[in-house]
Amino acid sequence: MIIDKDGTTTIVFQEKTILSGFLENLNKAYPKLKHDNIVVNLFSFNKLGVNDILEFLDLSNMHKSGGQSFVLVTDKLSYDEIPEEISVVPTLQEAKDLIEMEEIERDLGI
Repeated sequence: MIIDKDGTTTIVFQEKTILSGFLENLNKAYPKLKHDNIVVNLFSFNKLGVNDILEFLDLSNMHKSGGQSFVLVTDKLSYDEIPEEISVVPTLQEAKDLIEMEEIERDLGI
């Protein structure tokens, strides 16, 4: 697992592993990441389905309840299929933009 910290945002991605292994590694590393906004880059995975994305839902909900953003990045899915409870965007730039908007909303108490 590769971790790239940029200010208050941490971008996490994985090369050459299966999704379950990546999720296991992410859960192990979570205590070090829990105070940052987290972007999970899933571009290294060739095949992803809605059920794969839902594997991140518990971690996403826990992280968001702590007042931080959690965003998945992939362009492999139709966004109409993805539940609203989890944030999924097609590019890293959109992930950064979403985090910036969510930080503004938190600052304003929205």
